[in-house]
Amino acid sequence: MADKDLQVEEKKEVQASGESTKNVPVFIPAVDIYESENSLTLLADMPGVPLGNVDIDLNADQLTIRGSVPQRPENSGKILFQEYCVGDYYRQFTLSNEIDREKIQASMKDGVLKLVLPKAEAAKPRKIAVTAS
Repeated sequence: MADKDLQVEEKKEVQASGESTKNVPVFIPAVDIYESENSLTLLADMPGVPLGNVDIDLNADQLTIRGSVPQRPENSGKILFQEYCVGDYYRQFTLSNEIDREKIQASMKDGVLKLVLPKAEAAKPRKIAVTAS
């Protein structure tokens, strides 16, 4: 993965292309991506999204992450001051052929989605033995 392909993103709202049945903003979740010899690990911050409201789709080369924040109860009181804006999350990535799509794993803990994207065997580094001829 080339460093120049990734850019730091601030929390920003996605401009939806269609109409929504839910009147909440949709944000691009902040992500950290780590590379090891065998895989890429993607950590996406999606505070307020319960495990049951996370949707991950893989269609061809497009990996799509969606997270939906539950509606606040009407009787939770009147907001007097708010610095943190609550909304849903949406982000899409294009995967290269280096990723083994059959072995992708996902887990969620404390509002952080963790995706482990294993490298395909052909993309993993290997040692080449030298023999005497």
